[in-house]
Amino acid sequence: MVSWLCSKCGYTLEAETPPEECPSCKSDCSFVDNSCYTPDCAGKPNDPQIKGGE
Repeated sequence: MVSWLCSKCGYTLEAETPPEECPSCKSDCSFVDNSCYTPDCAGKPNDPQIKGGE
């Protein structure tokens, strides 16, 4: 499962593909893959270096 981060409000969700509309802010947003693939995350599912929201 992939962790997705809304580029507008910072909402995160886990799904195979991101939704077309954010469930939180109800906008048509871009979603960023926020899954952590580096050892720097220390076992956390989301990468803390990727920030959402404007």
